[in-house]
Amino acid sequence: MDIDIIRQEEIMRSFQKTKSLNILLTGLFILFMAGIVSGKSDNTITKSFRVEEGGKLNLNTDIGSVEVFGTKGSRVEVEVIQKLRTTSSRRASALLRRFELDFDHRGADVYITGDYRKEGLGGLWNSISNRLQVKFIIHVPVEYDVDLRTAGGSISVEDLDGEIVSKTSGGSLSFVDIEGPIYGRTSGGGIRIGDVIGDVDVHTSGGSIRASYIDGDVKADTSGGGITIEEVKGTLNAHTSGGSVKAYFAKQPKYDCKVTTSGGSITAYIDEDIGFFVDAHTSGGSIYNDFPVMISGRIDKKSLKADINGGGPELYLRTSGGSIHIRRK
Repeated sequence: MDIDIIRQEEIMRSFQKTKSLNILLTGLFILFMAGIVSGKSDNTITKSFRVEEGGKLNLNTDIGSVEVFGTKGSRVEVEVIQKLRTTSSRRASALLRRFELDFDHRGADVYITGDYRKEGLGGLWNSISNRLQVKFIIHVPVEYDVDLRTAGGSISVEDLDGEIVSKTSGGSLSFVDIEGPIYGRTSGGGIRIGDVIGDVDVHTSGGSIRASYIDGDVKADTSGGGITIEEVKGTLNAHTSGGSVKAYFAKQPKYDCKVTTSGGSITAYIDEDIGFFVDAHTSGGSIYNDFPVMISGRIDKKSLKADINGGGPELYLRTSGGSIHIRRK
């Protein structure tokens, strides 16, 4: 009986030691993981170039979001902020060196490239600690063109009088207070545009489009979201495969306009002094019209072809999955 009791006590002590060891190892692992996630290494690079108005900023980078601001003066001021989560300063330095930046100044133009070398990075360290975040903050003269391309980040431009070309494979696009044409492409984000004098041509494969107060022609296309166009004063061509469309016409367009969607409704707001020949059809809803029209023959709730406000360029409206509303503004 005494031997059995001793054996039970030994078993209990062994179990408690194993349990304590497991708790200790678990605690150490949690602390290690927390250190990896919370540790950060920051690096900032600044450059300044004297230029003349009318030049061009050319940016092409593998990583990073881009913010461009038009400011008074004759300089291009560049700030590149790099952040990397890691517990080792030596490791951080090595990883940061994999992102190579190059700056080139040619007369009135500035060229910036960011090349990210991926070899040698992988596994657990790559998925947890190698989270390199890069942001370009750039100030250019007000009258300046920009060509911005990034493979992994958002792009925004404000207060600029010049041509804008922008492409990103993984972020949103934003353009505010622009005087000049805008060309924007993104494969994974929404697009926001406001207060623009100039033509707009934008496309996204994975987000909504919202544009307001555009004094120019607008071409907007998305495969995965709705479209809202407020106060367009030119020709409108808008298409979405996955949402509804709202369009506000503020000025008589010179040419035909086209609005189509495969997965939502269409609402067109028209001033009383704007004339259109409306050609509207829906396969999945009805047509509602606030304007008096002359129709001969059978009235069709799914189709409408008629002059509005005395007629004008064609307003072509098509949807396969919703109703069409033609409203007085």
